[in-house]
Amino acid sequence: MNYKVIIVEDVKLELKGTEEIFRNEIPEAEIIGTAMTEKDFWSLMEIQVPDMVLLDLGLGGSTTVGVDICRNIRQRYADVRVLIFTGEILNERLWVDVLDAGATGIILKTGELLTKTDVQAVMDGKRWVFNEPIMEKILSRFKRSVENESKRQEAIIDYDIDEYDERLLRHLALGYTKEMIAGLKSMPFGVKSLEKRQNELIGRLFTPDERDGGVNATRLVVRALELRIIDIDHLEADDE
Repeated sequence: MNYKVIIVEDVKLELKGTEEIFRNEIPEAEIIGTAMTEKDFWSLMEIQVPDMVLLDLGLGGSTTVGVDICRNIRQRYADVRVLIFTGEILNERLWVDVLDAGATGIILKTGELLTKTDVQAVMDGKRWVFNEPIMEKILSRFKRSVENESKRQEAIIDYDIDEYDERLLRHLALGYTKEMIAGLKSMPFGVKSLEKRQNELIGRLFTPDERDGGVNATRLVVRALELRIIDIDHLEADDE
């Protein structure tokens, strides 16, 4: 099934190479226009709306123009698919921004580059189309996330951590005093009970030798982070 494509790319040599890929590898895609600037792109959209936009993120030296274009396409032309084809191979924050803006997928200009399989997947309605370089990073992050969560669950069981222990440790990590923690709606304990709970945690998380000289709240929090009882990436306070 044939479909129409607009290519947005501000480097002439790369634009020519991308056109060649479509011409030789994806003949069912009809290129109805190419644009090197945002202004040229919107002018093309007024003439004819494509089925898909192949969008480079960096236009005219800016890495955010592509994100803005993607967001506007999603708002104004909800049925148009947007596939990012970018040389921003290290800017992971930009990948997240453009996915939030409504991109169907991201193909990095490294590795296997653009393939018929990727483009067809987009046209078939698949979300999250990525080529191998970005998939490797996604899988690596996923594996680390699963491993960390597994270690956290093991620590919670091994050290007999309940929800109030976790809540106490998390708020200590955020700089709360015990008086502030006792004032939380989710914490039905007074200051003295929290001090007792903290001492019990110290007894569970540290060996007798490690407890010599005393263990303060900061050292307790560091140990909880090391054991992944609390997650440094998800330190959020409860509603007060």
